[in-house]
Amino acid sequence: MLRNFFIVLVIFTNITLFAKDISPAFVYTASGGVTDIVNSEDKIYVSTQAGAVDIFDLKTQKLIQSITVPKITDFMGDEIDAKIYNVDIFDNKIVFTVQAKSGYREVFISNNNKVEKYISVEDKLYVTKTKFIDANTILFATLGNKLYLYDLKTKKTIWDIDIIAPDAEFNSTFADFALNEDRTLAVVADESGDLKIVDIKTAKIIKILAGKNLDKVFKVDIKNNKIITAGQDGRCVVYDLKTNKDYALRKKHWFLIYAAGLSPSGNLGAYSVDEQNNVVVFDTNTQNELYLLKENLMTLNTILFISEEQLFVATDSNKFNYYILK
Repeated sequence: MLRNFFIVLVIFTNITLFAKDISPAFVYTASGGVTDIVNSEDKIYVSTQAGAVDIFDLKTQKLIQSITVPKITDFMGDEIDAKIYNVDIFDNKIVFTVQAKSGYREVFISNNNKVEKYISVEDKLYVTKTKFIDANTILFATLGNKLYLYDLKTKKTIWDIDIIAPDAEFNSTFADFALNEDRTLAVVADESGDLKIVDIKTAKIIKILAGKNLDKVFKVDIKNNKIITAGQDGRCVVYDLKTNKDYALRKKHWFLIYAAGLSPSGNLGAYSVDEQNNVVVFDTNTQNELYLLKENLMTLNTILFISEEQLFVATDSNKFNYYILK
């Protein structure tokens, strides 16, 4: 009996030691439900369902600017906000993917407060995510799991490829992609659960990571040659491209993992773990759980580390949380 008590005590001690509860250090308020967050220097850029990109100063924690797009007319003839699906920043240029009529998407770039449309509804593309490769080139993905490299100067496509494994019979539906630090590689996640790594220069799939996520991957991130996934199968998978090793994390009860992210070093990972929208931060080398981030209001969609000690967690709410790990 005494021995069992000590076993329980040790287990409890380990849980409390490796999963310290943390509440937000600050709660930001965006113009609408948050869809994506990126950071650059001392600012964060937040895309919303309310047709705006909100820019916050990290030092003052205040909203300093909002870039808005015109409303659109839905199939019922009602005027609605055009949802902004994602945002990215490079060299003070801001790119964002915007809802358009008939289900199509448009791509805008804001530069020195001047907003210009590059992909329009007339192109009839279901763009889902757009990122800068450099100041003059963007990479975007469509719902049909196709990647496009696009020249902003000529306003022409440099290349486009289907993201499909050689032995696959059809393309899976696109879910997410992430770029490595120098923006030379894209890690593409889709409905199949497999990850395809694309060389931007050659437009080739150079590696496929398969067999760990068995269903759709909602989110993917890459930092310092480590990759993390958030899976519909309830698995958070970590791949180490240096060692060619991988592992899957899964809670005892089944739960869809909607978001995951890595710290800049890749030594910390975070993923959503339960119906209360809590987030576990763990050591990617030991798999030890370190922190439990609490008080997220709705279903998670974004986890963004801005340093080894600071991160943002966004949900479908207009409120999003800033945490300090300590």
